Amino acid sequence: MSQRSIAEINEKILKKKAVVCTAEELKAKVAEIGVAKTAKQVDIVTTGTFEPMESSGAILNLGHTDPPIKIRRCWLDGVPAYSGFGAVDLYLGATQIAEVPETEEATRETPLKEMRGGGHVIEDLIAGKPIQLRAIGQITDCYPRASFETTITRDSINQFYLFDPRNLYQNFIVGVNGGDRPLFTYLGPLQPRLGNAVYSNPGALSPLFNDPELQLIGIGTRVFMGGGIGYVAWEGTQHFPLQKRLPNDTPIGPAATLALIGDAKQMSAEWVRGCYFHNYGPSLMLGVGVPLPVLDETVVERCAVRDEQLVAPVVDFSIPRRVRPTFGLVSYAQLKAGKITVDGKSVRVAPLASLYRSRRVAEELKSWIEAGNFTLTEAVAPIPSDRTFIPQDVWGSQISLD
Repeated sequence: MSQRSIAEINEKILKKKAVVCTAEELKAKVAEIGVAKTAKQVDIVTTGTFEPMESSGAILNLGHTDPPIKIRRCWLDGVPAYSGFGAVDLYLGATQIAEVPETEEATRETPLKEMRGGGHVIEDLIAGKPIQLRAIGQITDCYPRASFETTITRDSINQFYLFDPRNLYQNFIVGVNGGDRPLFTYLGPLQPRLGNAVYSNPGALSPLFNDPELQLIGIGTRVFMGGGIGYVAWEGTQHFPLQKRLPNDTPIGPAATLALIGDAKQMSAEWVRGCYFHNYGPSLMLGVGVPLPVLDETVVERCAVRDEQLVAPVVDFSIPRRVRPTFGLVSYAQLKAGKITVDGKSVRVAPLASLYRSRRVAEELKSWIEAGNFTLTEAVAPIPSDRTFIPQDVWGSQISLD
């Protein structure tokens, strides 16, 4: 087939003639008719995920009070928001909690009860619910007000958008616990003596597994974000594209990440959910879908990757170190089957990502494109492919490819 352009694909979208497949539909079509024929028939592949993305948060601009206030401490429904910007600009982190012990000793000794966090406040604002705001100001000649209390909503504030430093892990780990006591982690509870295993990535549905070298996704790529439209803003924190890879170019552990930005006033609480991990803390479940333009057969070949061809490392959380031992690699097909073998033991497995909602994200994005309501964007710059922020031995040196 001849090379397509994004402009040509957008023209078909606006005429409502574009042929769109979800990632699952594309994989089934390739299995039936092959890569070459599929590439000629399909214009766009939609991917999706709905998973915890704790490196997320919201920028809010409240508008000025009368008299004005220069906010230096602020709480939204009791959850602290960062106020070290302009006078009434705030950043609310998804994992911020209403009250936590201030000392390291208290943090270790005081179990965290289920509590409201930044993710819950973000969800409620998106849903249009009222949020109680309390602010303390720094008195200056131009900002004479000392304190302020009010109720805000999504519609009563000027700006409200998600700006997430790290979303869309290209791959992640499988957590297990080889120790003798339960562990409460960002993957949820891990039972002792390899009592269970938890993974987070939805596998072959996931956006970055279908574009392993990020040749289609770059800065400025338009995406489905929380039920609204968002954009890739930058590489994500802990972006690690130099992770070891299989011959199909997919990484064997945590690799590329993306920073995303999107107008939360357009989003839906159906796709942005505050959540809480017992004895760990709050987080945010977020639905993200990325459209991949079928520019040539290589795009289809890469999107045809299946769960049997994707792997993740099994990591033992009972070792309290940055570099933890692993029990080797397992495929996402094994993970989705519900049981894996770890150190000779059959271990039950559960996903943190909702496979059902990940599929729905891809389907929703497909419907937007088919209706002519979502066009593709050209990236203004590529995502760097040479970052080495994380030492390779963190996720790589103890993982065998055999």
